[in-house]
Amino acid sequence: MQTAIPCSLMRGGTSKGLYFLAADLPADTATRDRVLLAAMGSPDERQIDGVGGAHPLTSKVAVVSKSQQPNVDVDYLFLQVVVDRAEVSDSQNCGNILAGVGHFAIERGLVEAHDGFTDVRIRMVNTEGIAVARVPTPGRLVEYEGDARIDGVPGTAAPVMLEFLDIAGSSCGALLPTGNVIDSVDGIEVTCIDNGMPVVILRAADFGKTGYEAPAELEADAELTSRIEKIRLEAGRRMNLGDVTKKTVPKMSLVAPAQKGGVISTRTFIPHRVHDAIGVLGSVSVATACMLPGSVAQQVAGFTAAVGSRVLEVEHPTGFFSVEIEVAPQADDASGGIVVRRAALLRTARLLMHGEVLVPAAAWKPAA
Repeated sequence: MQTAIPCSLMRGGTSKGLYFLAADLPADTATRDRVLLAAMGSPDERQIDGVGGAHPLTSKVAVVSKSQQPNVDVDYLFLQVVVDRAEVSDSQNCGNILAGVGHFAIERGLVEAHDGFTDVRIRMVNTEGIAVARVPTPGRLVEYEGDARIDGVPGTAAPVMLEFLDIAGSSCGALLPTGNVIDSVDGIEVTCIDNGMPVVILRAADFGKTGYEAPAELEADAELTSRIEKIRLEAGRRMNLGDVTKKTVPKMSLVAPAQKGGVISTRTFIPHRVHDAIGVLGSVSVATACMLPGSVAQQVAGFTAAVGSRVLEVEHPTGFFSVEIEVAPQADDASGGIVVRRAALLRTARLLMHGEVLVPAAAWKPAA
């Protein structure tokens, strides 16, 4: 006997995962995690006995429910199912999987669609931040096909605009959780920032790297990965995240001068694999740092505009990530002298499959 659980398999941005209604999963966290590990096929580097894609970017879960909060449509809990360990983490948001939450909510009847487009207000449960997803719904039906193109995804699809509201310090308590624009960790200058995703920004050159290496090349450098992890553990403590040994934050972003017309080039550890692109909220934090006077990112980018609204092209291994960001001056040392007014970006999403995922009854057998 196996247990069948309704869900949808969706691509959100450059990630892929299972989307569930919260009511369809066990209420008990330990049982829920056991079910998700079984569904994905973890722990196993191939995830051969589940639907996971054998990579952190394709082993993700969204748990969605109708929100009880005023002026919010749905609650979205993101869960990272670790590929090679029996671990499910709720320590971060995922902006890519977020890109499909509005679609899922409409498809499953949590939000009523409007003709033209539908704005879905989403509470990101992991950090309590609010995002608004503008989903194309011509004729009150979710549209997936379109002309929008994002780097890291082949072909085109319908655009989804994501706007983030008041997400600075959502995980760490402040935009600059250490209170400094620059910190020294293990002899390396870093900028620790949290504008929706805790990120540690480091100069690639300080590690003898160009910053343009392929992800696999960086992952294969045992000395580099060991040094990066040592810095991550200490930076995580300083960023009010506690012991991050078993957490997926902070992300570690090696930066270098832009090569292809963007503002900065990135190679991001997430944290133990190197992202083939860059995460949605990770790119927002990096873009914010580029507008932060004196930060590692601002120095490397050579970006002089500290306030105002800009569209910044953040380069990554497979292209660009465009972030529209608006900052204003603020006399506050804890924020580096700026306040983030707005952050927005474009993603795409596609429903790949809707049905039931089967897990062994030993993992969960609901009461009749």
